[in-house]
Amino acid sequence: RIIKKKISGFVELGTLYRVAEQAFRRAEALFEGARVGSDPSTLSLDQPLVQVRPRWERLAEAGLNAADFGYAVAALSDGAFVDEMILGDDKVDVYLFSQAGHAQQLEQLADLPVATPSGAVLPLSALADLRETVDSGSIRRLDGRRTVTLSIVPPRSVALESGVAVVREQLVEAMRRAGEIPNGVSIKLSGASDQLSATRASMAGNFVIAVLLSYLLLVAIFRHWGRPWLVMLTVPLGIAGGVIGLALLNAFGAAMGWLGLGGFNQPFDMITLLGFLVLLGTVVNNPILIVDEAYQRLQEGAADAGQAVSEAVRTRLRPILMSTLTTLFGLAPLVLIPGAGTELYRGLGAIVLGGLAFSTLITLTFLPALLVQALQLGAGRGGKVAQR
Repeated sequence: RIIKKKISGFVELGTLYRVAEQAFRRAEALFEGARVGSDPSTLSLDQPLVQVRPRWERLAEAGLNAADFGYAVAALSDGAFVDEMILGDDKVDVYLFSQAGHAQQLEQLADLPVATPSGAVLPLSALADLRETVDSGSIRRLDGRRTVTLSIVPPRSVALESGVAVVREQLVEAMRRAGEIPNGVSIKLSGASDQLSATRASMAGNFVIAVLLSYLLLVAIFRHWGRPWLVMLTVPLGIAGGVIGLALLNAFGAAMGWLGLGGFNQPFDMITLLGFLVLLGTVVNNPILIVDEAYQRLQEGAADAGQAVSEAVRTRLRPILMSTLTTLFGLAPLVLIPGAGTELYRGLGAIVLGGLAFSTLITLTFLPALLVQALQLGAGRGGKVAQR
């Protein structure tokens, strides 16, 4: 859930930091309770620093190269990275520190003991010059461009898609409109926003696979290649019902806002999109009962297709209504009653509730008429519906 914003460019570091500071202040005002951080952590060129400037001749005499000397200084001051290890399910970084640790005083840096390959121990001041200055703590580069990365973690009540949209519109675009992004500086969203785009693309493919698997399962149930199409025709109608359900939910939320009861707006986010996958497995249940019962009635000697379908609807009406109403009443509190956590799953519930209600209506009205036509067409071609 981390939204990263990379601010980069071939510009002076001070210019880049000014843009990053403006973006940081805007980011803090976007969400209530959001966590905002930056890398580097301090966007300032006025940090007090101690520069360690090696005396290369002395290092060569002591048998030290630049990498070993830098590692030794890091271990004796802030700590040097050694390796990483796995503890349970967590990856833990291992650092090497001196015994003094963070208790080391600035005045003592010149006396830090540095061991040489020959076994001698020399003070740091014998191998390098120390100079106090002010500058940036670190300079990050990506693809050769100086870069500052802002990390924004929106609160749990804000859907990831909504957070990305807010950052893009109210931060990036707002800064462009205000002229706060100079020439040579670019801002790119990454992190969760990149993963979100990849997830959307994969979900479209997963939905197609789910439709295909549902059809093959229906073929196995009916032992027929054509009859499952009568059931699958209710899927797009159920999806349309889900979209209508989401629209009605947002209209209900707007009406509550007009009445001063705390309105809301449910975005079309990733969790809401999952509702269509859930819907795919639920809207086909009721049509299966009607279609299967109609073909059984016809095989048992029903006078015509109309009578077979009428008997199927009459027989299956009660179980269809029982299963549908229990599901709808179970979803209603999630969709209509606000509470902790409902913001994330309200859209999914609205999609399933609206799609299931609409598909049930279609199953009891449109599907019987379509089924009669299909049975009559089959009887007209073969004289009698083929039994398989």
